[in-house]
Amino acid sequence: MYTINDMPAPVPPAHLDLLSGVETATVGHWRLFGFMHHGIQPLLRGKRVVGTAVTVAIPGPDSTLLHHATGLLRPGDILVVDRLGDDRHACWGGGVTVAAKAAGAVAGIVDGPCTDLAEIEDSDFPIWARGISPITTRLYDLGGGLNIPVSCGGVVVMPGDAVLADDSGVLVLPRAEVEAVAGEALRRQEVGRERELTVKHGAKLGEVSGASRKVLARGAA
Repeated sequence: MYTINDMPAPVPPAHLDLLSGVETATVGHWRLFGFMHHGIQPLLRGKRVVGTAVTVAIPGPDSTLLHHATGLLRPGDILVVDRLGDDRHACWGGGVTVAAKAAGAVAGIVDGPCTDLAEIEDSDFPIWARGISPITTRLYDLGGGLNIPVSCGGVVVMPGDAVLADDSGVLVLPRAEVEAVAGEALRRQEVGRERELTVKHGAKLGEVSGASRKVLARGAA
């Protein structure tokens, strides 16, 4: 059986533009949820992407629905693949990469391994995954779900969520929270840049951050 739902409305471009200036690690300074497990790593370094989540859930050895889904992708989409616990079979390789990029998708995120790393690098298409495997999926027609709630890296991803991914990891945000989270992150990044500048010019990090005051106060007790 296949569950096929409509494609989600894209996240508003203005919100994605705002989010594109944010580092996932900045949000990690105060937010504790929405971050995928650190085992999901970028296969290409130096990439930062934002986009609208299109979700797929497919069983271990099968990628029939994934192939179908690439034909529905739109510019700005990020395909998020729930492997339903499988960590042996690589569902994403060179062919899926070419198809996703041709459709205008900006990235793929797979809760499992990928394959064909050289082809992914040649395509310059950002992928986040749990490593590489030579054992690939087949078109077994076992079923799955498209644009359903999925679990990826321990995070519930809804179709239409906003996704931010960079060298530090992957963050998923409900679209209603993007503006507030991005605004706070950009404010903190500016404060951080100013702090780093003062430290470069001789200030002590512990004094600037307040850590030294805490340590000295505790030591004097």
